[in-house]
This record gives sequence, C-alpha cells and structure tokens, in this order.
Amino acid sequence: MPVLRDELAKPVPIVLAPTGMIPTKAMTPHVPITPAEIADDVSAAVALGISAVHLHARNVDGVPTWERDVYADIITRIRDRHPDLVINVSTSGRNFAELEKRADVLALDGDTKPEVASLTMSSLNFLDGPSVNAPATIRALATIMRDRGIVPELEIFDLGMVNFAHVLQREGILVGEFPANIFLGNIAGIQATPAELGLAIDRLPTEARWNGAGLGDAQTSATMMALAAGGGVRVGLEDGIYLDHRREQLATNADLVERVHKSMQILGRRVMTSAEYRVTVLGR
Repeated sequence: MPVLRDELAKPVPIVLAPTGMIPTKAMTPHVPITPAEIADDVSAAVALGISAVHLHARNVDGVPTWERDVYADIITRIRDRHPDLVINVSTSGRNFAELEKRADVLALDGDTKPEVASLTMSSLNFLDGPSVNAPATIRALATIMRDRGIVPELEIFDLGMVNFAHVLQREGILVGEFPANIFLGNIAGIQATPAELGLAIDRLPTEARWNGAGLGDAQTSATMMALAAGGGVRVGLEDGIYLDHRREQLATNADLVERVHKSMQILGRRVMTSAEYRVTVLGR
C-alpha cells in the first residue's frame, strides 16, 4: 500500500461552499445569504482551517444572482479579512442559461478578480430540475477562463463529464493543472460508493486534483471516502444542510468544516493552506 500511504501524507484541500443556490432561511437559519453573512461564515471556517471558498451570490431578496457587483462586494469583504484565501466563484447554469449572465463574474478585475471559477462539464438533472450546460456554453466559459487566467474548477457528476474534460484538453481549451469536484449522491449521477468514486478518480485527467463532495445525505460518506482515498474535500451548506443522515440536526458551515478536521485527525492528515493550494492544485 505505499501509494495510498503517500497520498495520505499529503495535506488535505478543503473547499468551503457556504451558500449555493438552493438553501433558504426558511430551510435553515444558518445559511449565509448577504455579503456580510457570507464573509462572517468564511471567517469562522478560516479560523478552523480551509484552503479555498466557493461563492454564490444572492440579491437583497435572497434570490440567486449572477451580477458581478454582488460578487465584488462578497469578495472584497473576504479579502479585507483574509487576503491569502483562494476565491472561487460560480458560473452555474442551474438558474441562468445565458452565457452573458454566467460569464459576468469572470469580468471582475483587480482586487476582486477570482482565482478560480466553477465549470460544470455537461447538462444534468437534480432532484428538483435540470441544470443545462450546452457544449458550446461550456467551451465558451472555459475559453474565457483560460484567456483571463482564471483556473476552472471542474464539477463532475457522472463519467461522461470526466470524458468531456479529456475532450477539452485535446482541443487546447482546458490547459495546465486544475481542481475537480467529484459529486456523489445526485439522483442522476455518481453514487456514494467506493467503486463509483474510484472509477471516477481513475478516469480523471492526470492534471486534475480531485475533491470528494456529497449532496444531501451523501455529504458525510463522500467526505470520509475522499479523505481515506487521499483526496481533498468540498463541504458546506450548499451541498447539504444537515449534520446527520437522519436529518435531525441542522448544520452550520463551521460544523461541517470542524467534522472534516476531526476525520483528518484520525487519518493523521492536515489541512492544505491557501498558499499550498495555489502551487499544488492550481499550479501557480
């Protein structure tokens, strides 16, 4: 088992996804919605230890928005407190189909320019509806990221999405090293089993640095499997609002990060710093 031992000796990337598009205050009072709330939750997670944060923006009514000005407010608040933290923004098609809206955040510059942006690799169905990601839109977003020096974070929900990553590499659109989240537990995707996770990892491009992420009740299983397999972790209220699979205890973002750290201690692993994340995961 020398390979696994070597993997477990590596620091763990922890990406916090605090808000997402789905959780509302009616579902859980703990989800951060406003820029101030998001910045406070990120600060609490930084105190525990994270490597990067994946941001979604909401308008004043709490509804998901694509507008770069809202993202700029969130990013400024976070960077004022934590200038070294890696910032990752969403270009999700779950609520917005138009390329112009999805790419708006990629136009941010200067101190508000994100270092990473999400890139979902195909259309898919969630429990409540579809996320439409046409091949032309994926290519356009990836090209903008490449040309602007923003690293794409691949969002992988099934093996077809892994294959499309190889296609974009052959086309010269996806270049260099990049992070990839393997999402487990979606109704129409990879399930939270060691066999399915292992196959996805095996098929990834060698340039990908992967994290395990579980949706809903799969969040805990995904975290445990990813840590045991030597990977990184993505956690947060975006992916699941409960701390337990019985759905008896609502979680905070800090609760979810703290649980990752407890699991890491059992395996003798430590969190990857943002500086290490830039070099090891982003290749910078």
